[in-house]
Amino acid sequence: MTFQLLVLGGTHHVGRAVVEAALARGHEVSTLNRGLSRAPAPGVRALIADRTDPESVRRALGHQEWDAVIDTWAWAPGVVRDSARLLADRAGHYGYVSSRGVHRWPWPANADERAPLVDADSGGTDDADYAAAKRGGELAVLEAFGERALLARAGMILGPYEDVGRIPWWLRRLEKGGRVLAPAPAGTPLQYLDVRDLAGWMLDSARRGLGGAFTVTGPPGAITLGELLTTALEVTGFDTELVWTPPELLLRHGLPLGMEFGLLLPDGSVPSGMHDADVRAALAEGLTTRPLRETLADTWAWLQAEGDPAPRADAPSPDTWLDAAAEQRLLDQLSR
Repeated sequence: MTFQLLVLGGTHHVGRAVVEAALARGHEVSTLNRGLSRAPAPGVRALIADRTDPESVRRALGHQEWDAVIDTWAWAPGVVRDSARLLADRAGHYGYVSSRGVHRWPWPANADERAPLVDADSGGTDDADYAAAKRGGELAVLEAFGERALLARAGMILGPYEDVGRIPWWLRRLEKGGRVLAPAPAGTPLQYLDVRDLAGWMLDSARRGLGGAFTVTGPPGAITLGELLTTALEVTGFDTELVWTPPELLLRHGLPLGMEFGLLLPDGSVPSGMHDADVRAALAEGLTTRPLRETLADTWAWLQAEGDPAPRADAPSPDTWLDAAAEQRLLDQLSR
């Protein structure tokens, strides 16, 4: 029997990856969004509604039922609450793409799902505090679906369709060739997950009816920053030299490299717990990860095919992250 899936969103990054993975598995896929960003993928039943308008969502849903819902909403949690309430008796499972950001700061080292959480309101209308908005979304889903709710607390998500600007931004920098600054040390460990591995795990979990909260990212210590950037050069063939530079020197010149990977905060301090999360629970429930080389090669292929993603409305454009003239001045200084 065909598995029926409703994706709330479905056009950007995680949502797009979920839709494509579900179609590849032969699932019957519906999406609900405003219909403004992208045309629906072939085979998708597109439902058009503004999620901030509950009556609009109610009309779009009609009397349909689904085996599972996957929701990627990242703003006011009251929107998640309204959708979850509408779907509570019409879907068997609700997978919510949350974030490790729901944990109270500072994050403890080697933290798992039991780390302290921020305070939040499931009916909140404010999205200025990302952590509170995501935690509020979690509470909203739990209120409506209880044990049928899966909370996927994602870490750094890379891969095709990334609209945050981490890997696309670095690939475009490396594409220019010559010498580019990189934040030392190259051996800094990174923890990440390919968006397609997250999508696949959420679909597997939906089929199984897995509920609960899980930290969902790759194994700690699997790669380093140096491996990420040198592998990017290998898969693209760019003739670029990485100039590894101490973070304090970069900051002195107004070049906050490393912030894009969560390696330092705006004030220059180094956060704890960012790339050493305990993910044993998700791995035990079937989470798998693909090779870094595949993630980077496929991201570059996507960028070449579709061009750079539009900057997110809720974040500064990556074009403003680094002052090219300041970078060149420091490179000149380092070469003397």
